Amino acid sequence: MLLKPEIKLERVTDITINILKKYNIEALILDVDNTLSTHHGQILTDGLPEWLREMENNGIKLMVLSNSKEARVKPFAEKIALPYISLGLKPLPFGYIRALKALGTKRKKTAIVGDQIFTDVLGGRLTGVRTILLTPIKLETTAGFKFKRKIERLVYKLYKIKNTEEA
Repeated sequence: MLLKPEIKLERVTDITINILKKYNIEALILDVDNTLSTHHGQILTDGLPEWLREMENNGIKLMVLSNSKEARVKPFAEKIALPYISLGLKPLPFGYIRALKALGTKRKKTAIVGDQIFTDVLGGRLTGVRTILLTPIKLETTAGFKFKRKIERLVYKLYKIKNTEEA
């Protein structure tokens, strides 16, 4: 079940301390595009600054991991004051392993948070970290993304992926 997330939620701000405790998660590796902001956007999703503060106040370690170039990721990560890895090569494990080392956490106590099954969920599963799939903030309009989202809809049906209830 490499493509099935452990947790499915609408938005990053739906991730609560109770959910993280239920799954014994101490650290989150965060995707940027369509997870924390729109694709290639710099505007934070509603409630993100407060959510980040809540996570940090509760001892949750946070880091950004993106497949985008540093020119895209660095300004966004600086805006939210988080360490980052750009050109993460997701779904390959390399970026995830670098993030785990930087966070100093164990795989089973760390989760990847992202909006794509074939990068975030697959990469998380291949690396052995927990997976939290979010609904994209805004669907992309390019042909490549439209095709990828169409295949993702088939995976949603195949694995009966629905939103996880609050713990």
